[in-house]
Amino acid sequence: MAYFMSLNPMSLLRALPSSISQGLIWGIMALGVYITFRILDFADLTVDGSLATGGAVAVMLIRAGVNPAVSLVFAFIVGMAAGFITGMLHTALGIPGILASILTQISLYSINLNIMGKSNQAINVDQYALVVSLRYVTADTTTKILFFGGVIIGCLLLVAVLYWYFGTEQGCAIRATGCNETMASAQGINVNFHKVLALMIGNGLVGLCGGLYAQYQGAADVNMGRGAIVIGLAAVIIGEVIFGKFCAGKKLAFAYTLISVIFGAVLYYIVIAFVLWMKMPSDDMKLFSAIVVAVFLSIPYLKAKYGKKGGAVK
Repeated sequence: MAYFMSLNPMSLLRALPSSISQGLIWGIMALGVYITFRILDFADLTVDGSLATGGAVAVMLIRAGVNPAVSLVFAFIVGMAAGFITGMLHTALGIPGILASILTQISLYSINLNIMGKSNQAINVDQYALVVSLRYVTADTTTKILFFGGVIIGCLLLVAVLYWYFGTEQGCAIRATGCNETMASAQGINVNFHKVLALMIGNGLVGLCGGLYAQYQGAADVNMGRGAIVIGLAAVIIGEVIFGKFCAGKKLAFAYTLISVIFGAVLYYIVIAFVLWMKMPSDDMKLFSAIVVAVFLSIPYLKAKYGKKGGAVK
């Protein structure tokens, strides 16, 4: 009883704006994971490295006097470069996809150290007009509304661009490659090219997320991307499990699916905020994250398995 009495609901409510803002930012990374994991059907672990690379490049450019918004363009580009390396290791050298992505991820750790000169670099949030920042979340109501409105509009615009792109001939070729590589090749699609392209787009979004997140927290760190793939998968699976039935069969089903991935990231961070509010050890957050992902990954399987049994009994 004393434990439950010590829990203050207001502290959870105060933590929600920060959790929602982080979820929206990481939702961009989750879109990149969705492209490789679901559309391309490629187990890409590059994201743990490319997210930190995007953050490192953005912070160092800002420190060098580059506009924070422009730095995000370069964060996207370096993310694409990381995806290109993974794609070439896989397609040109025949290295299995998961091993190719691990090799790139490991090499990016040293590259990130070389970019920053040390393990972390900070930026003065009061000195630069950052695109996103934690200080906007803790500011006055007007600033909060403008911040969240801008982030949400940015996410929706990104979803609109992806929806348009994957409806083009090239986008459909990527989807065909992920759906059935053999059939796509038989139809004259250059599957290797489209694999590399999809990996570049996916990791470009991850790099963009890294640049945004580095601005949000006011620093970049070589370990900031550690466990990013878990968060990305959690967002994708949570979005599919909770919002999947609302996306199926609709005219804009693919757009709804992309939006559900972002919502999945937001819900993931709300769950994490709830776990912290319950005074669980912060050292065990990686364990809790893995448990959350495992639970949501198992739901579709268990639902299909026991749903069929229930149908048979009826």
